Amino acid sequence: MIVRSRSQTLALAVGIFLLILGLLRLPQLIAASPGILNIYTRLTQPVLRQGPPHKEYCDLHQTHPAATTDGLLRPSITLAALLNTLEVMQSHFYAIWQGQWPDAIDWTAAVMGTQVSATLTAMTEAWRHRTSLTPPYAYTQEDQEHENAINRYFTQITSFYFGENAFSLRTQAYDDMLWVVLGWLEAVSFITLHSVLHYNRSGVPYHVSNPPSSNSTEWYAQQFIPQFAHRARVFYDLAAKGWDTSLCGGGMVWNPHLAPYKNAITNQLFISASIGMYLRFPGDDNASPFTFKNPVRPATGLPPAKAHDPQYLENAVEAYQWLRTSGMTNRKGLYVDGFHIQGWLGGKNGSIGTGKCDLRNEQVYTYNQGVVLSGLRGLWEATGFRSYLDDGHQLIQNVIAATGWDTRGTRWRWQWSGLGRNGVMEEACDSSGTCSQNGHAFKGIFFHHLAYFCGRLPPTGFIADDFITFGADDRLAAWHDDKCEGYGPWLRNNAQAAYLTRDHDGEYGTWWGIPAGNEHTNARNMIDEDGFEVAPEDGTDYRNKNVPLDDSWTLPDDQRRQHWESMEKQSEKMEMPEKSDWDPNNRGRGRTVETQSGGLAVLRALWNVVDSRR
Repeated sequence: MIVRSRSQTLALAVGIFLLILGLLRLPQLIAASPGILNIYTRLTQPVLRQGPPHKEYCDLHQTHPAATTDGLLRPSITLAALLNTLEVMQSHFYAIWQGQWPDAIDWTAAVMGTQVSATLTAMTEAWRHRTSLTPPYAYTQEDQEHENAINRYFTQITSFYFGENAFSLRTQAYDDMLWVVLGWLEAVSFITLHSVLHYNRSGVPYHVSNPPSSNSTEWYAQQFIPQFAHRARVFYDLAAKGWDTSLCGGGMVWNPHLAPYKNAITNQLFISASIGMYLRFPGDDNASPFTFKNPVRPATGLPPAKAHDPQYLENAVEAYQWLRTSGMTNRKGLYVDGFHIQGWLGGKNGSIGTGKCDLRNEQVYTYNQGVVLSGLRGLWEATGFRSYLDDGHQLIQNVIAATGWDTRGTRWRWQWSGLGRNGVMEEACDSSGTCSQNGHAFKGIFFHHLAYFCGRLPPTGFIADDFITFGADDRLAAWHDDKCEGYGPWLRNNAQAAYLTRDHDGEYGTWWGIPAGNEHTNARNMIDEDGFEVAPEDGTDYRNKNVPLDDSWTLPDDQRRQHWESMEKQSEKMEMPEKSDWDPNNRGRGRTVETQSGGLAVLRALWNVVDSRR
């Protein structure tokens, strides 16, 4: 149960009131309320294992009575399967009256918001060939239904703005703060794109830094851009305090409440958030929150932040250069988790030990291979340097190899390859059913960022004052598309594996290597099969087993230990009663909003990178 303070309750009430005012600007939503029921009856029926998964749709505006009975994820149903997955995620796991996914923890909730906004982007792009929805242009009932679907999910994102536990997140680890930044930048980008494609009467695209003038035909959601941008800015500024040059020559510290630990995820998030702020942040003149210097002087607020500040780009370039030369990759070319500093004592005597990143945690997580991909794509767009794309493609190829892609279907298919087996991505904790709420979110994060990286490169750049972006010539664009197309069979293999884990309610499991259903009750026999290799424990798995409270992780002399242990109480939400192990994906925490988001992300990656281009 979520307990809210009086101020949070008031903020939520105000948010819902503003949301209702915004919806009053949508006459088509009110006029076509039966239509939204029609599209969801057609597209988002719960998936029953004993029956056909759902009807096939070649696109959103054409229905076909034929259905797949073998559970195969064919190209013709990928988009419908994606929408079905989104509907299950939001109808089963989201509580609009709370503005939250109640079972999520703070940082995974931020990721859920990001996944929903990115899926809305895929939906509006799939509809981009349709007539503009701006009056007085005529549009069909199907246009109306699609627009209502977009608005239905967007209202949930808006309610999440007021339901997000922003006050708590401000005091948490730096990576937690940066997930918030990425989430609201994603929402801003979606609003901008949808407005361009469906509400821009002139048909002339506009950039986030010079939107069309306000008029009665603009999409109502544009009124939320300043709020979303402000939250992204506030959390970016808070997180940027984690950049530290006193140890290891640079890099982000993971958690201010622990001994210094410079890990892959916090640095990758800082890279992606920094370049995202440079490319997508529209500026902010909201001065809150106010601070008091002393009882005499009046309160002072935040200074204005301009769009596309070159400092964001400088931060991204510097952070990636540090990460790239930090020695944080293993012999497979995968990012390990991070570094401690040998001999660091801190506290009263101020000893920094060697001052170097020289105690490496060899633990490998899937999301540590993904977040940097968005940063690399953005760095190319901001600088024009192809080396960033080269690095991204090499990392993806390393990941594919580490899932056992080359040994799939052979006698060695069940051997652990570093990030999976038999060509399917796997967290080390998946097969044992011991993943925490953190681990459940990781694979979805990887595929979200892969989908962004493999988006088509823009053919032209953009120049405005000191803000410059670059476009790709035909040769570079074709090279990038060919590379990403080459990942198609692997993407489909993983999407299919995830798709087959759905239970009778359409909810996805976390271990994609094991399908659900009666026909697979011998899954345990497969685990016991000769050649099945359990993932080795190469490092400290603190993301699934909690942080060790020893000298290498905690501050000396119990300094701020009490604060950290109080934060750890949030992990109590990760523990759930043991479920039946008839289905391996019902073990441990079972099926969760995080595992559902994994299915959502891998299907979206398949759609964006492969099937939407057919």
